[in-house]
Amino acid sequence: MPDKIISENLFLIFKSIELILNRFEDIRKPDDFVLDDNGVTILDSIAMRLQVVGELLKKIEKADNSFLKNYDEINWENIMRLRDIVSHHYEKVDHEIIYDICQNHLPLLKKTIQKMLK
Repeated sequence: MPDKIISENLFLIFKSIELILNRFEDIRKPDDFVLDDNGVTILDSIAMRLQVVGELLKKIEKADNSFLKNYDEINWENIMRLRDIVSHHYEKVDHEIIYDICQNHLPLLKKTIQKMLK
């Protein structure tokens, strides 16, 4: 049963990452998230998808607390903590941090999730 839970959640994480990266395509700099209503909408939608990724990772961790340790190129704890910030302290979400995550961390996360799915 844990393998099924893990694979289903990995697939959903992968889909969320694809959605985030698609929505991020037109963002050129961090301030693009806050200059107009469209940017804020994109920021909100990306933050919510990052929340989903963190929640699904928590479910994987609960199903098998050693699984994620096999992929130490990713700081899984930070992703799960971001989920908590988005969920409980949304007013503290920093658009520059979200930009950095999308620009510099999601491509590696996507590759790692692809590797995990195989």
